[in-house]
Amino acid sequence: MTRIQANLLLTLIAMIWGSAFVAQAHGMEAMGPMMFTGIRFLIGALVVLPLIVRERRAPSALPLRGGDALKIVGLGVLLTLGAVLQQIGIQYTTVTNAGFLTALYVPLVPLLGWALLRHLPHWSVWPGAAACLIGAFLLSGAHELDIGLGDAWVIASALPWAVHVLLVGQVADRMNSPFTVAGGQFLFCGLVSLAWALCFEPWSWSGIQAATGPLLYTGVLSVGVAFTAQVVAQRYAHAADAAIILSSETLFAAVFGYLLMGDRLNAAGLLGCALILGAMLLIQLLPMLRVLRPRAA
Repeated sequence: MTRIQANLLLTLIAMIWGSAFVAQAHGMEAMGPMMFTGIRFLIGALVVLPLIVRERRAPSALPLRGGDALKIVGLGVLLTLGAVLQQIGIQYTTVTNAGFLTALYVPLVPLLGWALLRHLPHWSVWPGAAACLIGAFLLSGAHELDIGLGDAWVIASALPWAVHVLLVGQVADRMNSPFTVAGGQFLFCGLVSLAWALCFEPWSWSGIQAATGPLLYTGVLSVGVAFTAQVVAQRYAHAADAAIILSSETLFAAVFGYLLMGDRLNAAGLLGCALILGAMLLIQLLPMLRVLRPRAA
């Protein structure tokens, strides 16, 4: 897979995630955040299970070592923290605010990459990250930041999301087992979240049945398809580029709101869409220019 193909796959992932925010909010009407997170990630683990079996049976498959299991567990911890903190926040804030505040991980990825791994990103990452943040803010329709309880929870999720985006591609590439990495972290997140919910959250079978639609949508598409595709794509995409592209879930959330729910954007919202789209094109087209220049010479 080329870097351009990986970026296009990340764009598709952002489209799926953008459509999932509404489903997550609806699912919370019938159950607590830990129960919803646990069930949807276990559904995602079941979706990717056939791919794991095929991957482990392949002649080129390398045996898993103890260190590999620890790496998968580490990714599972980050995934659990990010998903749960975001899901708790969605209870107390709007879907639009959650979409914008989640995008705060975008500038954190290149900063952490430089601080922890000494990876100096291409210059285009910095204006791209700034454009994504400003665009997401304009798209949210907010005129000022009034940070409430739910917003604080979503902001807290930005750090584990950033570290996860930074590391997931590297771990999958070194192990050469992207589906095993994906399914392992889903299983960890699902079991930990479900165990917590069974001990500390009120729940009922009727609530689970009422949330069947959101659970299946987010479990199959958002987790099973999109999160797995993220692991695959980030083996070939730079982490900072991936963060910018994935942040376009805010843009796609607005598009689905327009098509399915009759939402309409004002001038500021349209400008926000343009900024996010411009940032995506910037970091996707520049690598193509670097390839084309030597050929032209």
